[in-house]
Amino acid sequence: MEVGGCLGDVLSRLDDLEGVVWEPYHKDGPGRPPRNPLGIFKALIVKRIRSIPSDRELYWRLWSSPKLREICDIEDYERPYHPSQLTRFRQRIGPERLEGIMNSILSKLVDAGVVKGEVIACDATFVKAYSKRDPHDDSRGCSDPEAGVGRAGKTYELGYKLHLAVDSASELPIAYAVAPANENEKKHASRLLEKAVKAVKGNVKVFVADSQYSSQRLRRNISSRGVQPVIPYPANQRPKEAEFLRVDKHFRTHGPERLKSLYRHRASVERTISRLKQHLNLESHKARGLRNIAIHVLLCLIAMLLTALTAIKHGKPQQIRAIKRLT
Repeated sequence: MEVGGCLGDVLSRLDDLEGVVWEPYHKDGPGRPPRNPLGIFKALIVKRIRSIPSDRELYWRLWSSPKLREICDIEDYERPYHPSQLTRFRQRIGPERLEGIMNSILSKLVDAGVVKGEVIACDATFVKAYSKRDPHDDSRGCSDPEAGVGRAGKTYELGYKLHLAVDSASELPIAYAVAPANENEKKHASRLLEKAVKAVKGNVKVFVADSQYSSQRLRRNISSRGVQPVIPYPANQRPKEAEFLRVDKHFRTHGPERLKSLYRHRASVERTISRLKQHLNLESHKARGLRNIAIHVLLCLIAMLLTALTAIKHGKPQQIRAIKRLT
């Protein structure tokens, strides 16, 4: 398939958001007119979808591919977007506007009935920091002091955690939070739930997460919203409920069949995180600082939602997760 095929169709879904992208820029008055912000935004989405490792590499790809230049709104007489222009765009657009864009795309998917949000699954994944540890304080980064040391698989590394809430039926992200890696999942679960409930217009009925989220305060908070918490109790906690869920060291679930069945939905968030890492460059970045990491994460999430929206527009709901096939 040629470069401008479905990839161009995916990027065309951003055209309705041109006004939002232009907000931090001036169109009239003194000074040099800016490069097309919508085109820069499209180029940054291409960077994720095509797994391009750096802004410099994206710059040379745009030089060498006329089709890629065309779908990123670069005229024949114009140079590609320079890495410095990409950096300035990210700083101007900010995570707040990007989250608004994400919610706008998500709203279209909710209205189309693709994202129902009745059962949401939550988990966190480690994102390595682009920095070494500070030799004077190894709990933080040298060039990125906002990063923290947290568990990364079987070891501890410097970085951040992406906390993600996913609609288990469609396996699409509906809410996110980014924090230093040393902060526990429970600290961000309530905010994640609040965002998720708002994103799917109050349709959430079940909240599924692993035992890292187990706390009475969080369970009460979830229940107060009319949502059922499905969180296994760790071995060191004694549940008050007559029926409860546990997961042993071999990852076998024990408890009522109804809870065990609902707990299986947790795999959906793991598959979503896997797609973000394998197909959308989540782990490949050179961002420093919490704000810049949030921008990087949001661009990855927006790219995933855009491919799902394109599949719906093509009448192929079975391909909402087929990122590589569509692009």
